[in-house]
Amino acid sequence: MTRGVVILGSTGSIGTQALDVLSHHRDEYRVVALAAGRNTELLARQAAEFDVPADMARACADEPEVLAELASLESVDVVLNAVVGFAGLPATLAALQNGKRLALANKESLIAAGPVVAKARAAGGGEIVPVDSEHSAVWQCLRAGRASEVGRIVLTASGGPFRGRTREQLREVTIADALAHPTWNMGAKITIDSSTLMNKGLEVIEAHELFGVGFDRIDVVVHPQSVVHSMVEFCDGATIAQLSMPDMRLPIALALGAPNRLPEPYGAIDWSTLGRLDFEVPDLATFRCLALAYEAGRVGGTAPAILSAANEVAVDAFLGGRIAWTEIAAVVEEVLSEGAGTADEIGDVLEADRRARERASVRALTRGAV
Repeated sequence: MTRGVVILGSTGSIGTQALDVLSHHRDEYRVVALAAGRNTELLARQAAEFDVPADMARACADEPEVLAELASLESVDVVLNAVVGFAGLPATLAALQNGKRLALANKESLIAAGPVVAKARAAGGGEIVPVDSEHSAVWQCLRAGRASEVGRIVLTASGGPFRGRTREQLREVTIADALAHPTWNMGAKITIDSSTLMNKGLEVIEAHELFGVGFDRIDVVVHPQSVVHSMVEFCDGATIAQLSMPDMRLPIALALGAPNRLPEPYGAIDWSTLGRLDFEVPDLATFRCLALAYEAGRVGGTAPAILSAANEVAVDAFLGGRIAWTEIAAVVEEVLSEGAGTADEIGDVLEADRRARERASVRALTRGAV
């Protein structure tokens, strides 16, 4: 039976790679709808290649309600949510409330609204299969044992372009420096998050929400080769790891085909050339964003939403040349320090997000004026 797929964020890195995967499986999957930001030229080419009607190929960067509408289509079985930032939340909720499989690459929606997303999943019967390479790795490793047997989850981080540098050395880094990721080809926002280790901090919160493991049992190690994508240590001391060369098509293909694997060997390792695998403890004093994410996760309530929103604003300010790279963490920390509330309903999350963005904008403006 052919499965209907909608790709939200089709012109971005994840979206284009997903379409590459689907191009090899046209008899098994049908692209029902596409949504993009403002790259209408590429969107039109994608629609033509996959026979998507013009009214189902939408450029809706500022219309999250359209994303939710597409995620709710009756003809859709799988929703790939690769929208960047908090704007992906309505689509996440719509997919789960309508019983769809959610192939989730939009980590911010789960992080900001974890309890609300859990309610939607329980009410609608939808399922989440993670697309992030780290959470896909954990998802795969968990097949080796029962949830009650999990000792800890170990997420790996490449360390980004600034691994090993001191805080003093990072004071004058440029936007181009921060965008020069040594391993992955990603969008600007997530690449900056990788350079600050905020990306890994957000993934810690996401792992907590996805797998129900406490923050004291989720560790991060820096692994510059990006071959080990994450690990699960079980109660008997056994550690199961998922290894492959960096290729996002592997977790994308798995999210589309789960529980089955598609046959293309994305990221297969040539063991004759893989010389070493290195691991080191992250520097939390220099890369303060990772520590802030743990703090927000432990506080709970709206704290993760505040963290995510403040970070989006701070990263945008850095990319716009208004603040220095080292001030990203400072802006986030200042906004978080103002406190958090409960996150029982979507309105709580939306209000926390709105206020955090306002406060972060003021903080960034003040710092940029100094």
